[in-house]
Amino acid sequence: MSDTATPSVLFVCVHNAGRSQMAAAFLTHFAGDRVQVRSAGSAPAGTVNPAVVEAMAEAGIDITAEVPKVLTVEAVQASDVVITMGCGDTCPVFPGKRYLDWELPDPAGQGVEAVRPIRDEIEKRIRGLVDEIAPAS
Repeated sequence: MSDTATPSVLFVCVHNAGRSQMAAAFLTHFAGDRVQVRSAGSAPAGTVNPAVVEAMAEAGIDITAEVPKVLTVEAVQASDVVITMGCGDTCPVFPGKRYLDWELPDPAGQGVEAVRPIRDEIEKRIRGLVDEIAPAS
């Protein structure tokens, strides 16, 4: 399978410290190398939300090494699917890309109890996305 046949997905939220990090981690976990995964934020935080790291650890996924990344035009252009998570119109739009907006509560400043339902909703949506764009052979 050539690189061009691998779908690429970019997850965007403002701080790239919570929702987009969870989504990217789940997609990598479920799809492996069948999908190219990126995440970014329009105003990235300094670190990933510790409650998000904890909630993902409970799900068996270690994201302690992840760092928030700034959203670039290049990242959007290089992606087939762009999934925004409440960043509004800060995401550049290009023809030929598929855009999805997932309305999800922002886990910023929340404890792990508040993050768990957000994590579970993201996991559910990612499973559906994997079935759609990168089904297991």
